[in-house]
Amino acid sequence: MSCKLSTVGPNLPWWTKLQVALVSIGCDSVRRPSGTLNRRLVSLVDLKAGPNPNPVCGVRTADVTIDPARRLWIRLFLPAPDGGARGAALPVLVFFHGGGFAFLSAASLEYDAVCRRICSELPVAVVSVNYRLSPEHRFPAQYDDGVDVLHFLESMVDVPGGGLLRDFFEAADLSNCFIAGDSAGANIAHHVARRWSAGERPPQGRIRLAGLVAIQPFFGGEERVDSEIRLLHGPLVTTDRTDWLWKAFLPHGATRDHEASNPEAAAADLGDNFPPVVVMVGEFDPLLDWQLKYFRSLRVRGKEAEIIEYAGAIHAFYVFFDLKSLEVMIEDLRGFILRQTRRPQRGSAVDAAAP
Repeated sequence: MSCKLSTVGPNLPWWTKLQVALVSIGCDSVRRPSGTLNRRLVSLVDLKAGPNPNPVCGVRTADVTIDPARRLWIRLFLPAPDGGARGAALPVLVFFHGGGFAFLSAASLEYDAVCRRICSELPVAVVSVNYRLSPEHRFPAQYDDGVDVLHFLESMVDVPGGGLLRDFFEAADLSNCFIAGDSAGANIAHHVARRWSAGERPPQGRIRLAGLVAIQPFFGGEERVDSEIRLLHGPLVTTDRTDWLWKAFLPHGATRDHEASNPEAAAADLGDNFPPVVVMVGEFDPLLDWQLKYFRSLRVRGKEAEIIEYAGAIHAFYVFFDLKSLEVMIEDLRGFILRQTRRPQRGSAVDAAAP
């Protein structure tokens, strides 16, 4: 499979261009040559949204701490009872945010908004993971956090008390659990699914990984692929920034051909229960050719995988709400979930909401 290559740049609205420029300046200003980040400055530019048990855009949210020692927590998104999901079994979407392993959180405005929209429009029960960040916490801390979130979900058999947490687990159908992420979050999602399907799940567990949604996954290697050369200066993603991010994340002394980053190595040793994958890519993403390598590596190993390209899309197009590609992506996500969902005894909310 090959995607069409363009020699012209993306056609972006002026507001998106301004946002991309500001994010790029912010990212470069907080990175230190020593390989550390100015976290105080990061906190000033990373605007946050708090949880709200009352419906906002038809969705209620709550934060649940899993391990306070490592600040591992999740944000739950659940459609309001009058949103068409009452009495329905909701597929679960465990979501890992992007940010190069080093930036952003489950509370960042853009990811709160994306998860809220996915929850509302599909609908699904969303678990947005706030994992540890590099360079303070390197490989495999983020993967460990993701696996531990799945173990936490497995453990919630009898939720005490009331509130949104109990409502969430009463509605959630863990036999239709989708693991998803964008950019670095998609890399984490892959490796969490890899470990879970290779035996880190409990025997006879409740969680069935029904599918993996890899949105513009962050992979790389020592060579320079064509998309990196053509789109050397972005937008948003540049080779200078990705090189810095890999150096901050990978073990000291490791190269970008490490199994965490190189897509061909990452696709090795996948368990028999590794879920079907949809890879979503953008025409103007410098990481495009690495994402194509990832897709092909899955197919070569006999794994069920499909790929969807968004013409004219830049990296992280889905967080810029003035770009229409987000609406298309949500419909593609709906279709993938419908195809991979096993029909539970109760009615499927996604199925009921499908056009």
